[in-house]
Amino acid sequence: MSVVYKAFIRKIDVLVPSKFQPVWNHAAGPKTVFFWAPVFKWALVIAGISDLKRPADKLSVMQSGALAATGIIWSRYSMVIKPKNYSLLSVNVFLAATGLYQLYRIYDYQQHLKKMEKIES
Repeated sequence: MSVVYKAFIRKIDVLVPSKFQPVWNHAAGPKTVFFWAPVFKWALVIAGISDLKRPADKLSVMQSGALAATGIIWSRYSMVIKPKNYSLLSVNVFLAATGLYQLYRIYDYQQHLKKMEKIES
């Protein structure tokens, strides 16, 4: 770890109330990347949710598939690593669900187009 980071944490350590010390000092607590990575990954979930407003013909199969696959893979990984990281699990479950739902929307739209083609011919 960098000297600057360690100095910063030492200054913050004295400010954290005693009742929050177990969370602060946890192996997946705010002092670690195991805490901050899932926090920032919620931005991907928010972006996926905001895409719900987007018409299905404007969605990307590759992007939605990548988000779904990432969510599924990392959900599994979050349960086999030590310490178990439930915040990583939760963000990835939501990421997988968002990606899978977008894939469903794309599939449903494509099926609708096929039905319309059959009706017109």
